[in-house]
Amino acid sequence: MNKYHTSVLLQEVLTFLAVKYAGLYIDCTLGGGGHTFEIISLGARVLGFDVDEDAVGFVKEKLREKDLKEGKELTIVQANFSQLATIAPALGFEKVDGILLDLGVSSHQFDRAERGFSFKDGPLDMRMGKELGVKAADLVNGLTEKELRELFERFGEEPNAIKIAKKIVEVRKTRQITKTEELAELIRSTVYGQQGIHPATRVFQALRIAVNDELNVLQEVLPQAIELLKPQGRLVVISFHSLEDRIVKQTFEKFKKEGIVNVLTDKPVMASDEEVLQNKRARSAKLRAIEKI
Repeated sequence: MNKYHTSVLLQEVLTFLAVKYAGLYIDCTLGGGGHTFEIISLGARVLGFDVDEDAVGFVKEKLREKDLKEGKELTIVQANFSQLATIAPALGFEKVDGILLDLGVSSHQFDRAERGFSFKDGPLDMRMGKELGVKAADLVNGLTEKELRELFERFGEEPNAIKIAKKIVEVRKTRQITKTEELAELIRSTVYGQQGIHPATRVFQALRIAVNDELNVLQEVLPQAIELLKPQGRLVVISFHSLEDRIVKQTFEKFKKEGIVNVLTDKPVMASDEEVLQNKRARSAKLRAIEKI
């Protein structure tokens, strides 16, 4: 099969998880299974979550290719990891040795235009799981100018939020905005001349976070993960933007003050220059880890 997704900070994840032979681990974001299969190769069992049916299908096929048994080395659940506390114990993962959260969008999701995460010509969708009702197009075409501005500022930290929101509402008077390329070009023409990243990056991030309720889900799962860990069990989180990293950092500091964890990373661990050269999406990855006392 073709490669689904290149796992970031792979060796760093294995180091901070300190994978034990016959240990129990949870990968809350399976993706292409890169982290999971490395954990399994060290003799552990894994419970893997993913809301994306494409990811679940890919990993099941990869299991067959590797001659591994679903339900033995790897148990797969197509569900949001916000349900971690109820699903994991029901499947025999009451207390575990380690939990991984690799947040953000997989390479596969970015590369498929029909998923609507990239600037390629595709529908303004951005749903991680197809069971979600609201698409990015619903927000772009339904929110007021004030609501759009607040969304772009809050979830995208977009400095040109006022100009972009105004332009979207102006264009909506004559037509609906339904394509990713159309929205990206509208933003580019509105803030033309911006240096560095594509000028639509922050707006697309804001829409994706809102569609998938990503920040609330992250805040919900962290306490659940701590409850499931055994003493000396470890939680490793990889985030890809400042909003996520801030939540992880502040929550870990709160757990430390409560005396329930030791923080293993004073500063976030970043990808090496070599890894970034091989996988440019690793450049924004930040890893933080804690160990339950």
